[in-house]
Amino acid sequence: MIESLLGRLTGRRAAYVRDLTDEGVVRTPLRIGITLGLHSADESLWTNGIKQNALYLAKLLLGSPHGHQVLLVNVTDVPITDRLPWDLKQFPTVSFEACRDQLDVLIELGGQIDAAQTQHLKARGTRLVSYCCGFEYIHNAQAILFGRRLWDTIFVNTRYDAVWVIPQVAESTLHFLQTLRRVPATIVPFVWDPMFLEQRTLALPHAGQYRPADGPKRLTVMEPNHDITKFCLYPVLIAEEAWRRVPEAIGHLHVTNAARIAVESPEFIGLMAQLDIVRAGRASFVGRFETPDFLAAHTDVVISHQWANPLNYFYFDVCWQGYALVHNASLCAGLGYYYPGNDVQAGAQQLIEALTRHDLHWDSYRTTQRERIAPYLSTDRALIGAYDALLANLCSTEARP
Repeated sequence: MIESLLGRLTGRRAAYVRDLTDEGVVRTPLRIGITLGLHSADESLWTNGIKQNALYLAKLLLGSPHGHQVLLVNVTDVPITDRLPWDLKQFPTVSFEACRDQLDVLIELGGQIDAAQTQHLKARGTRLVSYCCGFEYIHNAQAILFGRRLWDTIFVNTRYDAVWVIPQVAESTLHFLQTLRRVPATIVPFVWDPMFLEQRTLALPHAGQYRPADGPKRLTVMEPNHDITKFCLYPVLIAEEAWRRVPEAIGHLHVTNAARIAVESPEFIGLMAQLDIVRAGRASFVGRFETPDFLAAHTDVVISHQWANPLNYFYFDVCWQGYALVHNASLCAGLGYYYPGNDVQAGAQQLIEALTRHDLHWDSYRTTQRERIAPYLSTDRALIGAYDALLANLCSTEARP
């Protein structure tokens, strides 16, 4: 199937696409690659969000009325097999070498190409886009300040035709990338889709969706705890404030991705020892879990906090399934139970609201959450049009050398 697709791509060679409508949208189908960096032949989609980013973008581009042909392009040596957790017929996945002569556009998203690969694409007129969905400034700052090694040598590609940055990373990272890569950066819409969430929850009770249960509520904090952007301390403090006011409403607090710091960090251990909810034996600091499973098995209310990360797949996963989400993500303030900034008291009040009133409207809540997420879906026509306009602009301007 993949070989026949590549054959069709080869037969329709067009280095530059300038066939535009009056609205500036591509009318000619483009041959688009989106990079991945596979680490294993059966790689999980839940290890981090980068592959979900690539697949959601691929689905959106495949939904264009202009008939774009889209490939996922692996830039590592890991073999591509049917053990991957996505449909290879829906999302054809090939090596860079297999498609390097058939692309009009390569979107570098989940894996970086090197200087020689860049030169090959540039020589044949392929447009090259850097799609940034990570906190590269923050990751570099932490590597420098705290000895978190990212690499021994670095290749900074300065030959992109465009740099596209999703909104939640723009504040910290857009100008960092723009200067290093020597091309103006553009903020582009965030894309999400429930397809993998629904695939993963198919066998769970109620498809993993929230259902009210009698008794005190189970609180969950699922921050990654890799850096300050999403760290568990403020959510734990919010749970503590609620515990002091309505302990009878809280059954237990689980803090995932925290087993290591709960054992190895004297600072974390010392702070947690000050809290009433911990002293009462109602808090557990556990390891890593997949979001859908932990929500279905252990959760009634999720408490979250971010710093310079005001939009995230996790919020959509939680709200799509109907769970109460107490959060401070300003770019999706209409979701869940929102509190501003670092206001623990306001967060606690929203948590108490969720504890005492969520079950009164749990069903309509899920419906409302899905309506509010809809503009981010890969199937949204306006969102598809926005990306077609970005592609039109990319292909109608002069290529960078």
